[in-house]
Amino acid sequence: MDKIKEKLKLLTSSPGCYLMKNDNDVVIYVGKAKNLKRRVSSYFNKEHVGKTKALVDNIKDFEYIVTETEVESLLLEINLIKKYSPKYNIMLKDNKSYPYIEITNEKYPRLIISRPRKVKGHKGKLFGPYPNVYAARKTVELLNRIYPFRKCHTMDKKVCLYYHIGQCLGYCNKKVDDNVVSKMINEVTSFLKGNYDEVRKKIVDLMAEASDSLNFERAIEYKDMLEYIDKVLEKQKISLNDNVTRDVINYYVKNDYVSFQVLHLRDGRINMRDGEVFPLIDEVSETLSYFVTSFYDKNEIPKEVLVGNDFDVELLTKALKTRVLIPQRGLKKKLIDMAYDNARVVLDERLELIIRDEKRTFEANEELARIINVSNLKRIEAFDNAHLFGTFTVSGMVVFTNGRPDKKEYRKYKINSGSKDDYHTMQEVIYRRYYKVLHDKLQRPDLILVDGGIIQVNAAKEVLDSLYLDIPVLGLKKNDKHTTTALISQDKEYKIDKTSDVFHLLTRIQDEVHRYTITYHKDIRSKGSLSSILDNVSGIGVKRKKELLRKYKTITKLKSLTKEELQEDLPVKVAEELYEFLKDYKKD
Repeated sequence: MDKIKEKLKLLTSSPGCYLMKNDNDVVIYVGKAKNLKRRVSSYFNKEHVGKTKALVDNIKDFEYIVTETEVESLLLEINLIKKYSPKYNIMLKDNKSYPYIEITNEKYPRLIISRPRKVKGHKGKLFGPYPNVYAARKTVELLNRIYPFRKCHTMDKKVCLYYHIGQCLGYCNKKVDDNVVSKMINEVTSFLKGNYDEVRKKIVDLMAEASDSLNFERAIEYKDMLEYIDKVLEKQKISLNDNVTRDVINYYVKNDYVSFQVLHLRDGRINMRDGEVFPLIDEVSETLSYFVTSFYDKNEIPKEVLVGNDFDVELLTKALKTRVLIPQRGLKKKLIDMAYDNARVVLDERLELIIRDEKRTFEANEELARIINVSNLKRIEAFDNAHLFGTFTVSGMVVFTNGRPDKKEYRKYKINSGSKDDYHTMQEVIYRRYYKVLHDKLQRPDLILVDGGIIQVNAAKEVLDSLYLDIPVLGLKKNDKHTTTALISQDKEYKIDKTSDVFHLLTRIQDEVHRYTITYHKDIRSKGSLSSILDNVSGIGVKRKKELLRKYKTITKLKSLTKEELQEDLPVKVAEELYEFLKDYKKD
């Protein structure tokens, strides 16, 4: 602490970024400040609660980078967080990949559901995104029934069923008037921008036509279409009649948690919303700027962003290079109020669940770190193995970050060594994983968990030592009822209270790695052919394998045989091993 006090005296009042470090010199938090001296000092001259207290308790040193402007510090903060992935920084989730409705850029266009990699510069005409995937598909289906766009991906040489039922103009071998196609595109474009009148009129005419021709079943279908437009695609109460792409952002704070809501307006209407709730570690003003900048680091920046009163408009305008406004009246002010109300409702409704989730994830992870004496426990990688009589051997790895599963980091391993024991299987998977970590400079875990006792721990440590990697390894020790009773290392056993959040965290990790590995194992088995099964039974060589394949051809036929019937083709011991294998084998 004396070292920190001395460094605080030397701090500048300029803008910049600061990096908080723990006793292992690991960066655990990155922040930015308009005034570095005032902001950094505030961590050490007053009391804190919650996650901020946990952060401050772990700060043993800090460094800082001075910038010329606050905008530079804001952009630098985002890059430093990406670089260090600090434990106490909030990492915003990537936006979901929502679908668009697209009129393709082709001579004879199609109307399809699309998920473009990049919206900007995409050649087709895009409408959306649509958070409700069902509504998007239903809309495309409706419009394709009314408007005879091309339906086939690649045109055939003769007309198909869609032409005969009036849902295609027969572009493949019929002459189509370009003006007809242009009219269709214009009407559908108008519809997707919120003008439903033309399409409603078309459906009403088609319904009347079907009714007049006594085709009541078709008339009912058109009636259902009208109801869909009126109920699902009706105009919203708040609608700006312009084509400006804009987002509306506001926030709500309660009990040291902050809730953000982002309403996305396209073609003047709200068609999607995003939200984040997380603990408030930094000052509110700094958190607002960080959230907005970080959000648009992963999402398309619109032409206009509307924000509440507390946001720094000048700073965000320079950082995003787009128009940022605080509306004071009219429809835009109503949208700001709507975003605030949504943020408040989300936090009020979920606060108890959010606090409970923090207790069973982040706080449990912190307590586990204290128990095993790991100063910066953020990333845990857990391994499990699965096989059937030594065949179809696989391993699975799951990753938990700050107590939560990080599914995009999960990995599967098909074991190549042919080994039938857990020791050598564990050695192979640990070597393959951490050789790649070293070779590709991937993020290293702070703890490795293996689903097993001292044998698996020793196997993992032996490989890590050979790679000169100093990563703690713990085994999930079980009793004879296959229930976890303790954590075990090479030289120590940690008893865990079964009623504690730490025990429940370990149980979740163990259940998840087991589920993930077994699912992969079943998948491998389900794809296994009779030939691959015979390869894994000792005593069946090339000659016997050929004879069995020729005689029985399928796994089902072979499974139907008794042990005695198998002995007609195989020696007793080989027949017994094959019989036992097939008895437990299930083709999922």
